[in-house]
This record gives sequence, C-alpha cells and structure tokens, in this order.
Amino acid sequence: MDAGGKAAAKNKATFVDMDPPQHMQQRGMVEPFFSREHIDSMRPHIQSTVDSLLDAMIKAGGEKPVDLVEKFSLLVPSYAESYKIIYGILGVPFKDLEYLTQCNAIRSNGSATATEAAGANNRELLDYIGNLVDQRREKPEDDLISKLVVEQLIPGHIEKSDAVQMAFLLLVAGNATMVNMINLHPEQLKDLKGDPSLAKAFVEELCRFHTASALATRRVAKVDIVLGSTKIKAGEGIIASNQSGNRDEEVFPNPDTFDMHRKRGSEQALGYGYGSHRCVAEWLARAELEIVFGRLLSWPRYGTKS
Repeated sequence: MDAGGKAAAKNKATFVDMDPPQHMQQRGMVEPFFSREHIDSMRPHIQSTVDSLLDAMIKAGGEKPVDLVEKFSLLVPSYAESYKIIYGILGVPFKDLEYLTQCNAIRSNGSATATEAAGANNRELLDYIGNLVDQRREKPEDDLISKLVVEQLIPGHIEKSDAVQMAFLLLVAGNATMVNMINLHPEQLKDLKGDPSLAKAFVEELCRFHTASALATRRVAKVDIVLGSTKIKAGEGIIASNQSGNRDEEVFPNPDTFDMHRKRGSEQALGYGYGSHRCVAEWLARAELEIVFGRLLSWPRYGTKS
C-alpha cells in the first residue's frame, strides 16, 4: 500500500476497508465518475494534458536535464488544460492545484524526512477537504464532492467525516502509484518508441509485472477454513498477494520476464486488485498510462533518436 493509502487507513474507514453491504453502498456513491465509459470520454482531455506538459519541457530548451518526476509524472494525474482529471473530478479549485501538487510531491518521496512531513501534510489536507465540503454545501457545483454533499450528506445518509475521508482517499491513495508507474522503464521501450500503438499492450504488461499494491489485499477469516492444505482459524489474518497471482507460471509463461508481446487470452492481470474490491479508479489510471507512454516516446515530437 502506498503512502496515501496508509494515511487514509489511519483515519475513518472508507469503502476499501468495508465488507458488504456497506462496501458497495459507499463505493457506489463515487463509482459513476470512474466508469470505463466516463473515462473513455475523458481521453481527449488527458491527452491534451500530456501534450501540454511535454511541450512545456521542450520549450525549456533542453540545455539542462529535466526532472521527469517534477515536470511531468507528478502533474499528469492532477492537471489538465480543460481541468478534468482527478482534481477536476473532485472539484478542487484551479487556484489550489499548485499547493496540492506540492502535497503530492511530499507524499511521493520515500525519505524519512518526507514521511514525517507527510503526516502533518495529511492532517492539513483533511482540513482543506473539510473546508471544500462546507463550500459545496453552500454552493454545489458539477463535481464529485458536490454530489456527495447533495445526494448523501444533506439527506443524512453519511456524515461530513465520511465525505471528507472518501475525497481524501481518492485524492491521495493512488497518486504515488501512478507517479512511479510513469517512471518505470523496462527493456522494451525501444519497441514501444517504434510503434506507439503498442501502448495498451505495454501498460497491460506493466500492470502485471509491477503490481501496484502487491500486499494490499488483507483478509480475516470469519470461520475456520482450509485453503489448499493450510488450516486458517477464525480470527486469523492473511495477505492475498496480487503479485503472486501476476507471476503464476501456469497463467503467464516466463512470468519474471517483462514481455509486452506475450500472447494473452481472456485472463486479466491483478495489478489493480480483483473482484468487488478492484481499484475504483483503474480505468482512469490505465487511460493515463496508455496516453503517457503512447505520447512520451513518439518521435519526432517527443522522442529521442537513441
């Protein structure tokens, strides 16, 4: 679990930590904003974001090395020319984007100093979202926080703390994962550079090979069960490793080799989880990654000759 997910887990429970029926009741409040159909309609906006960020780096002249994290990876999940990616979905005011991007930069840094700073940063961010919920109560807009306020909070279905925590989870839980995925450079980048249409296959293999939340699926047995040849007693916990499933040699031959050309059937990689707890923002993350790798490496506009 990334830093954002851990921070969210320390606060009030959200749907990621709930069992049925509470899980789907709360997840259903935000799921329409992340449906495959809705995300597909956002692809032009995401591509516009990626193009504008790449153009900005090119206009800088290239005389000095560019920090891809600072100038690109941190910004893709957040910014958009038409302001329609995650901050736009939530309803964060445009004037606050720089502040929130700085918050995400702190959260994406793995140093001990940054970890300590992230604790105070998360408390500040929860207060920020709380104020945003209050603003949307007074003046709703066309965004996810307003939908939670109007359809759930005001009628009394949830408390203010629930709305704050759900928005916090969506804002931070996957940011570090997304940033790190953009910065991965497996061996087959040369093939992708030669044919940007391979971006979808590249991202699919990326999600299999580099499982984002490899140890996030934690479960507690309600009754005694036997799994394989192991008895798990009621009350005992397990971790169902997505990464282990993604490296199952019976499903993925030569599983420890990154190969975007591997023959695939109907099976799906488990990089975003499985079943009812599959990542609610999976299609957004996939769309961003596909567009990033399809544009970042295409020559002559963005690529390099080497």
